[in-house]
Amino acid sequence: MADGKGRKKTPSVHTGHRKRTKDEFLANGLNGLPDHKVLELLLFYGIPQGDVNGLGHELIEEFGSLAGVFHATPEQLMAVSGVGYNTAVLIKLIPAVAARYMQSNNTFDGLLESTWHFKELLMPLFLGQRNELVYLVCMDGKNQLIVTKKLGEGIADTVKITTRKVLEAALAANATRVALAHNHVSGIALWSDADLDTTLKLKPLLRAAGIELVDHFIIADDEMISMAASGVLKD
Repeated sequence: MADGKGRKKTPSVHTGHRKRTKDEFLANGLNGLPDHKVLELLLFYGIPQGDVNGLGHELIEEFGSLAGVFHATPEQLMAVSGVGYNTAVLIKLIPAVAARYMQSNNTFDGLLESTWHFKELLMPLFLGQRNELVYLVCMDGKNQLIVTKKLGEGIADTVKITTRKVLEAALAANATRVALAHNHVSGIALWSDADLDTTLKLKPLLRAAGIELVDHFIIADDEMISMAASGVLKD
């Protein structure tokens, strides 16, 4: 290309960079790409022009990791210079789409007969969540899933599981067996004393209504632990 005086411009080092990055992804996936390069690839679609490599670095530095970027609120993302509304929406879309994909890719047929089945059902519900959530899994007497109900949501350590709410939800679903699940946004997949105390109080109350509490799962990031498998729910 020539400039106004007829001299040819020297191609920028960034010329063709976006296409090369996309081609590399199509050929090799994300293997070997550092987190900031993964973000750069994503940012191409939120910011159609310009060099976004530096912004990828800045986002990782600001939020600590790729997961930290996806867990950030839209307001936190837009507080970073260069991140606008569309880019924030795009970033928040990624974990939401991943969760929907995981839900649609479940391999169990509705029978919850193992911890693995529960994990397939529950993990997508907590993927990318910054708030603490509580769910009740309602089943019939043959472990067939009836419904999964969200019982509450709030910031860390503020969601209270009331016996009345659990009992009402289980009865409304006509459940014979139920399991509780909640996440720890701290990243530590271990129940607290309060979690255990609430669960042990719930078990006999539900049983009196003809409903068996089969488990209580605690989820943090990609980990899930089972109270039943740990032996603390034995009668």
